[in-house]
Amino acid sequence: KGMETPEKATITRRLKPDSIETERIITVLDETIAKLELSSLIPCIIDSLDRFADMLGPEITNNLIEHQKLSKEMERLLSSSEEDDAMRAEEQQGCLCLLEQRLKCSVRNVLRLLLANPLLCQALKYEVWERESPAEEFIKAFGEFRNFMLERLLTSPMEEEEKIQFMEDISLQIKKNAEVITALQAELAAAIRTQEQEIHKKDNVIKDLKTSMQDLTKDCKASIQHIKQEAEKQQEEELQASQGRCARLQQDIQQLGAQLDALVVEHRAPELALRKRKCRMEMEIVNWIQKYDADMEEKQAEYEEVHAAYTEEKNQLSLLMEKRAVLLQEYSQIEEERRIQEEKKEQALKELNTLTLAATRIQAFWRGYLIRSLYKSKIKKKKKGKGKGKGKKTKK
Repeated sequence: KGMETPEKATITRRLKPDSIETERIITVLDETIAKLELSSLIPCIIDSLDRFADMLGPEITNNLIEHQKLSKEMERLLSSSEEDDAMRAEEQQGCLCLLEQRLKCSVRNVLRLLLANPLLCQALKYEVWERESPAEEFIKAFGEFRNFMLERLLTSPMEEEEKIQFMEDISLQIKKNAEVITALQAELAAAIRTQEQEIHKKDNVIKDLKTSMQDLTKDCKASIQHIKQEAEKQQEEELQASQGRCARLQQDIQQLGAQLDALVVEHRAPELALRKRKCRMEMEIVNWIQKYDADMEEKQAEYEEVHAAYTEEKNQLSLLMEKRAVLLQEYSQIEEERRIQEEKKEQALKELNTLTLAATRIQAFWRGYLIRSLYKSKIKKKKKGKGKGKGKKTKK
């Protein structure tokens, strides 16, 4: 960076960036200023290349010599383009474009080599004090643009609106004062015209009233002067009041800036703690994710083993279910055959019982019949024996 004046350093300290975007923009502008300062020193370094050769080194010296050759070639082409006719204008224009690109690349290479050595840049700034006036003016204008951008970036929309409103109020007051002065001048002009008309109409009266007219003119001038003084005094009072308001606003801005700095310092430690906590949480999350992945891989392997065992058991179960279906079918057939056999046994048992009952009844009936028959035969025999006995007794 270039040498900073005390006013610039004060403005920089007062307008400290308070956001990352502002810091980035200001950093880019500062780097551009540094590059502009170094690029403006290149012609002076080339002119005294023998004195700076040991300091620069062979690589930078060779690049500067190449840059000097390109610059001379550019000057030669520019001088020749003014002398030649328009027939070779297009060809020379193409050569100029190509040479311009090479010259730009050469400047970039030199700046890259110089910026890579900050101590060398600092030493060159101390050794080379002279710059061309256009380059110095451009660097100064760019520095002012940098400070202007910094103020614009650090000015809040509310402050900008207040500033615009204040400027509008001042402009309105100036406009009102100008209108008052214009109205007074119009009145004065009307009075002068009226007096001139009266002078033209009454030439004889002019001589008599000449003295009074002069007095009237003096009175008008005094009145106008008095009105101007009053207007200037009022304008000065309002300007002082506005300056006081600006000072108070500036003081409020400084107090708010100090409060902001205090808040930034106060919250820096909690922010750092929160950042550390965030880092720890992120590390814990990463560890948990890794542990989860490892557990899931183990679970996946275990699941695959269980799934393989489950698939094998399922296949075995399907085989057993098929065998069970066959066995159930056979069991159903066996049960059906048993049921039929049981029904046959029951039917045979019922028939046997019926036959037994019938046989028992027949046997009982037969026994009864035999007993009755035997009993009847015995009764008949008894009856016959009794008849024979009675006959014998009669004979006796």
